[in-house]
Amino acid sequence: MSTTTNPSRPGQQSGLQAGAHVGAHAGRASGDSPRPAAARRGAIGLGIVLVAQLMLVLDATVVNVALPHIRADLGFTPAGLSWVLNAYTLAFGGLLLLGGRLGDVLGRLRSFEIGLAVFTVASLLGGLATSPTWLVAARTLQGVGAALAAPSVLALVTTSAPNEAARNRGLALFTAVSSAGASIGLLLGGVLTNYVSWHWTLFVNVPIGAVVLVLARRFVTETPRVPGRFDVVGAVTATLGSVGIVYGFISAPDYGWTAPVTLASFAAGVLLLALFVRTESRVASPLLPLALVRNRSRAGALVLMALVVGAQFSTFFLVTQYLQLVLGFSPVATGAAFLPLSLAIFATSRVSARLVAAVGPRVLLIVGAIGLTASFVWLSGISTTTTYAGHLLGALVLNGVSAALVFMPVTVIVLGGVDRAQAGTVSGLLQTAQQLGGAVGLAAIVSVYASKAVPGRFVPGVEPAFRTSATFTVVALLVAALVLRPRPAPGATPQPEPPREAVAVAATEAAEAG
Repeated sequence: MSTTTNPSRPGQQSGLQAGAHVGAHAGRASGDSPRPAAARRGAIGLGIVLVAQLMLVLDATVVNVALPHIRADLGFTPAGLSWVLNAYTLAFGGLLLLGGRLGDVLGRLRSFEIGLAVFTVASLLGGLATSPTWLVAARTLQGVGAALAAPSVLALVTTSAPNEAARNRGLALFTAVSSAGASIGLLLGGVLTNYVSWHWTLFVNVPIGAVVLVLARRFVTETPRVPGRFDVVGAVTATLGSVGIVYGFISAPDYGWTAPVTLASFAAGVLLLALFVRTESRVASPLLPLALVRNRSRAGALVLMALVVGAQFSTFFLVTQYLQLVLGFSPVATGAAFLPLSLAIFATSRVSARLVAAVGPRVLLIVGAIGLTASFVWLSGISTTTTYAGHLLGALVLNGVSAALVFMPVTVIVLGGVDRAQAGTVSGLLQTAQQLGGAVGLAAIVSVYASKAVPGRFVPGVEPAFRTSATFTVVALLVAALVLRPRPAPGATPQPEPPREAVAVAATEAAEAG
């Protein structure tokens, strides 16, 4: 039985009130008191939504470990292999803000169900892929589904809670699931690839998605709809503009930096992004209110986010292949090899909020950017004789600690001074910067790697690729030092504390970047 708000009743019930109302009747029918029945139903609904969140987070990492097997099986080129990741992140990041708007207008549960259905079907198609084009198309469709479903997850977590205490527990569980999902994805991807096949890194989503879709309408409460328009032109131009830039970088090693196809891709990307900015300044309901990015500190923090995540994506893309192709690690061992990095992020994230309060965000950003730069320079020294314990382990731990020092301060700066009514939009903007920055950054770094690669040998292109990653984080360091203001201007109005819901989303960025 579906449970939605009743628009015909005066003073529309909120989604939470409607859920409690239905839960009360269910409780009386079973002889239980209304409150325990509503709490039980809310707990089940929360669990269903969190399972979906775990699946979406897993998909960001579960395919990473399988990349060498995907390349060998389907015949990807060294640069073309990055499309397995970038097709997903470009569609996800480019349509994320539109997905959030659709959730407002159609209802969060409906948008969640549509997105999850698309994601599940795309996972099935991806698992059946027999060619690079087929797999990239399926990954793109997965990204579309994720963009529709993901923005609604946090809203459904909060509306599934029958009271404030349950709501706080739900937010804590959301953050924990998002943080742990990246590590679980690496391990699960290794197990599935090693003992079944890489196809199951995609097939695994199908039964999970099907169960969630069957149960969601029964146990999860719909949210009230908010009338509004869709900025489809903005979403399309932002996504295609990013695709143009990424394609330019990825095609350069094969066709040359001055080839017509490369230059045309860059030109088309720039023109489409310019059209996006023009569109956002003219439409009545823009995906991106430009006033939000006219703030110097917020714009600088978003640029820093994009640079750092772009550099981070290279770590997983290159190290995953190095461990298997050069050091001979199994897929399971490769997934386990990243655990120190994930644990370093998790442990440092536990104290980063207190460090921000003690020394301010700018200091942590500078320290974190320096640490990331050092880790990439360290990784650039790997060779055919390098060992995991003697070289990679220390670099990965340093990378994880430094990443965690960066992401929380970025969150604080981006969300600082944002009205609660705009907190969802700004959180979505932060995640968009992560996804699109990661896609463009990975494309640029992989392009450098592929241009220096030697057929049959993996290592030659690694040094310039990681030095390019280090260049990204050096630029991020300059942004932190020169662009971000250490304190508000004299006489400025004190900025309110960022909303907890927005911080809960953005605080998981470091883990999800993996």
